[in-house]
Amino acid sequence: MPSDSQYYFPDVDTALAEPNGLLAQGGDLEPGRLLFAYRHGIFPWYSEGEPILWWSPDPRAVLLPSAFKVHRSFRKVLHNTSYRVSLNLDFKGVIEGCSHPRSGQTGTWLTREMKLAYLRLHHLGHAHSVETWLEDRLVGGLYGIKIGQIFFGESMFSHITNASKVALAYLVALLLQWQFQLIDCQQDTPHLTRLGAIQMPRDQFVAVLTKATRRDAVEEDWSARTLASSVIAPLLAAQSAKNSG
Repeated sequence: MPSDSQYYFPDVDTALAEPNGLLAQGGDLEPGRLLFAYRHGIFPWYSEGEPILWWSPDPRAVLLPSAFKVHRSFRKVLHNTSYRVSLNLDFKGVIEGCSHPRSGQTGTWLTREMKLAYLRLHHLGHAHSVETWLEDRLVGGLYGIKIGQIFFGESMFSHITNASKVALAYLVALLLQWQFQLIDCQQDTPHLTRLGAIQMPRDQFVAVLTKATRRDAVEEDWSARTLASSVIAPLLAAQSAKNSG
């Protein structure tokens, strides 16, 4: 993979205020360029027929694993033994699920070029997925990029209610165990806010990345496997302690 010196982006401080965060266009989705971009707080987002657009919005939506909220109704969902949750067992299936147009949309930002780029990152060990299954059917999941102690969330999908939230809860539980610093959510939504996401000023976000992407997480294990339900137990216990405190 080429060295970082072969890649260039404008300083994120020069990104447009409107549309928020538009920084550059062009280039390619080669793995080294993508990893360089993520480490500097930049991500690609564009539609079919457009040039590759690169973004770094201000503020940045982030989720601190310790701040993840498990509401009472969702706790019951997590105790539902009908669900099976896995790690990296069907990355391609998750990508395909995320690429389907949402309700009310006619297109998708996950172009064929984008899907191939993230599949390459997965094969190189940089991109990971969490899947939610019901009766051996993939019903939800998420994927993102891992660099150091940061998980850059890219997209999630649900074929049934709460399926992607279940996948996110298991991911948060793993990241807490491995002492990750944050999940990059890119842009805020009401859904993410309910789960505990906050808005972080871009300069602060980039400062966190500068240090955290260079540090190894603690005893992390991204091997493909079904996750035991016990993975979620420490997260639920921590939530109970918060609620009773």
